[in-house]
Amino acid sequence: MYAVIKSGGKQYRVEEGEQLAVELLGAAGEVELSPVLVVDGDRVLATPKELEAARVSARVVDEARGPKVTGFTYKPKTNNRKRWGHRQRYSLIEITGISAGGAPRKAPAEKAAPAKKAAPAKKTTATKKAPAKKRPPKKA
Repeated sequence: MYAVIKSGGKQYRVEEGEQLAVELLGAAGEVELSPVLVVDGDRVLATPKELEAARVSARVVDEARGPKVTGFTYKPKTNNRKRWGHRQRYSLIEITGISAGGAPRKAPAEKAAPAKKAAPAKKTTATKKAPAKKRPPKKA
């Protein structure tokens, strides 16, 4: 069984017992993540109605920092220089459980053939108007 979760504007494919780094989560300890997709063998839950009961639980293991990104902006002839840096903070989480929730989905029942629609009534044709008369040509 695996699930696709959404965290920090990104989507991750996760399985139970897997560890991954996601954008910093404020809470420590147990975290509930809402899945975008759950695949359980041949059963796939993807619609919002099916995913209402589905849950992915995770445990925050640690906080880490990504690689340092440095930047430099420069505008010639104006003595305008700016040096900056950034290091993204991440939460390292471990997936502790994936729950599809609810009863197994039943096979869809066959639908009855739709009834034939009655033929639309024929429209009566309107009488044609006589063409407008042309103006005589202008004299020069």
